[in-house]
This record gives sequence, structure tokens and C-alpha cells, in this order.
Amino acid sequence: MSKQVYISADYDLYNGDTDVVNELNKWGSDAWHKVDFIDMSKVASGSVANDNDCRICDLKAEFNRQINASSAVIFVVGDMMGSRTAGSGCARAAKNQGQCTCTPYKQNTNGIKSCKVFSTSTPSDNEDYGNINNYSYLRHEFEQAKKKKKKIIIVYNSTRKETSWLPSYMNGYEDYAKPFWKFDFYGKKVGDYSYIKEVLGF
Repeated sequence: MSKQVYISADYDLYNGDTDVVNELNKWGSDAWHKVDFIDMSKVASGSVANDNDCRICDLKAEFNRQINASSAVIFVVGDMMGSRTAGSGCARAAKNQGQCTCTPYKQNTNGIKSCKVFSTSTPSDNEDYGNINNYSYLRHEFEQAKKKKKKIIIVYNSTRKETSWLPSYMNGYEDYAKPFWKFDFYGKKVGDYSYIKEVLGF
């Protein structure tokens, strides 16, 4: 039986960390490790995002559902992760509905629309992390994983520990974060799965 594992990463085309995500997907589909990796890019291109009125809050709610269905969450930390702000453009948590606008996902050419969230409330301890917030998508995923007590795996897109890359919301996790890459006997950079295997129970 395969494990579903959620991946949170920076998907910027030029300075992101998709090389780690691609390597994880190759490893997860081999004959020995059946891991169904679900990542932000797959969710953002899926059924929710196909709705012409998909908003920031809709995507965050879907990220919550996918994280809830996963046994662990891998956070890929690159040198630009701490500065990413995508998903932070919601002001609804602090303002009335009539004071808020946002741009539907992938609809930038169509301009902004009025907020569609009629009322808000503070989630209880047993509920998901609220999808109405001004956090980036990356931080929201981290807060959801923490709140739902998922196994959290943090890997650097590097051959070294890069503690300075950790965003402030990951303070306290410095000792758990590990380099994802290592050099093999031939000097080739390859994925180091030992830490991930240990946490996932392989």
C-alpha cells in the first residue's frame, strides 16, 4: 500500500526547487518505494484551480485537504523560499468583506474581484488552519501540517545544511532540517533519501 506524502516547495521556473521535487517523484515511483507524492503544483493545476473564480482561500482550503490525507509533509527549502509571498494577498481576516478584493487564481488579465467570503470565524483546535489569512501559500502549508500534527520533513536544496535559508516561521526546526543532495562515489550529485526513509518508515 502506498503512502501519500505532500510536498511543499518553491515552484518558481527560474529560481525554484523543482529539481528536488522531480527527484522525489522518481524515487517514489520505483519498484521498492511506493510513495504517492502530492505537491502544490499538482493541486494548483487541479480541479479547484480550474474554477474561473478560484481564489487564494480556495487554494489554501484544498492544500488543507491534501495535507490532511497525507501521512507526512516534506518541505523543500531553497535559498529563495523565505522571500516568497505568493498567496499573501488576502486582507479579509482583518477587514470587512466590502473592503476587500483579490485576483482569482490565474486570472490576472481579468483584474480584481470583490471578496466572496461573507463571514469569517476563528477555527477551533480540532479544525483546519484557517484558509482566510495573509500568509504565503508556503507558510500556510507549514501551519496546517503543524496544527494537524503531521510528520514534518525539511530538506535543503543543497549538499549542506543551510540554516540561514529557513524562513522565520520554521524557527525551532533547525536541528531537523537536512541537506537533500549528496555526492556519490563518482562525484555525481544524487538525492540522499536516508533521512526521508527513516521518517517514513522504510
